[in-house]
Amino acid sequence: MTTSTPATTAPSTANPAGTAGSPSRLAEDTSQGKTTIAASVVQKIAGIAAREISGVHSMGGGLSRTFGALRERIPGGGTGASNIAGVQVEVGEKQAAIDLDIVVEYGASIVELARAVRRNVITAVERMTGLEVIEVNIAVNDIHLPDEDDDSAPTPVPATPATSRVE
Repeated sequence: MTTSTPATTAPSTANPAGTAGSPSRLAEDTSQGKTTIAASVVQKIAGIAAREISGVHSMGGGLSRTFGALRERIPGGGTGASNIAGVQVEVGEKQAAIDLDIVVEYGASIVELARAVRRNVITAVERMTGLEVIEVNIAVNDIHLPDEDDDSAPTPVPATPATSRVE
């Protein structure tokens, strides 16, 4: 039986910003080896944790949701970090910062919803990765009304413009 020592490599410096497309970042370095966690992993965890909260209708702004829906219909296009609409992460060696774009259900308290989403995302990312989450920024881009159907045709525009009530 032969024994070997684990290979140690220096952290990648190809993309120091630690964005979702960057190489894996260092999460744990011990004498027995190194654990790296890709930014796309943190991005997926944060997206799933945000969607778990009741009152979050969807993630991302209108344009990113549209491109995400198109990507899912293309064979092989529904995988990878770039398709997680509404979630951007910056991952360092020991810390992560997360930005979320969400659409909330009408009637939900946005302040309470944001607090619950933030708490759930921080808990999930820290528990699963060991990274310290230093901030979770939440941007509410829209409110989903109960009678709206995502696949319905847009409301037709009246032929004559309505008069403005303000100058």
